[in-house]
Amino acid sequence: MKEIRILDKKFREMISQDAIQERISQLAQQINNDFRGKEVLFVGILNGAFMFAADMFKRIDLKASISFIKLASYHGTNSTGEIKELIGWNEEITGKNVIILEDIVDTGMTLEGTVHEIVLRKAALVRVASLLLKPDAFTGSIPIDYLGFEIPNNFVVGYGLDYNGYGRNLTSIYSLVR
Repeated sequence: MKEIRILDKKFREMISQDAIQERISQLAQQINNDFRGKEVLFVGILNGAFMFAADMFKRIDLKASISFIKLASYHGTNSTGEIKELIGWNEEITGKNVIILEDIVDTGMTLEGTVHEIVLRKAALVRVASLLLKPDAFTGSIPIDYLGFEIPNNFVVGYGLDYNGYGRNLTSIYSLVR
C-alpha cells in the first residue's frame, strides 16, 4: 500500500481515486433519479468538501445551483468541539430542496448545526450527501441520505481533507499511520 508523509505524520492510502470517482458517480445517479424534475440547491461545506462538491456537481443533470459555506471545527488532527462560521450564508433557501455536501461526518456536530440553520431558513427539503462517515465517532441524529464510504475512526487526509492545511490536493484518501 502506498504511504506518504505530510509534515510530521505518515499516512497510508485507504480509498483510491478510482474508488472515490466510481462511488461519486453512483451517488450522483441516485440523486438525479430521486430529484428528477425538481430544482435543487447544493450547499458545499468548505474547505474539505470542495473536491467532492465539484466532482458531484459535474455529474448532476438536474436544474441545480451550488453555494458554499465555510465552517471550521478542527485544529491539527483533533476536533476542537466548537464550530466556527468563517464564510456564511448568501443564498435564499426558503422553499428550496437543499442537499448538503459534506466531505466527512465524524461526531455529526457540524452537520447538526448546518441542518438546523437550513431548517430555520425554511427549506422545503433537506438531504445530506457525505463522502465519508465515521460511524464509531458519530453521535448525531441527522441521517446521511447519500453516503460514499464508512471508515474507521482514524484521522484522514486527501481529496479535500487536510492536515494543518496540507494534503487537500491528494486524489486518494489516506489514513494516519499510528
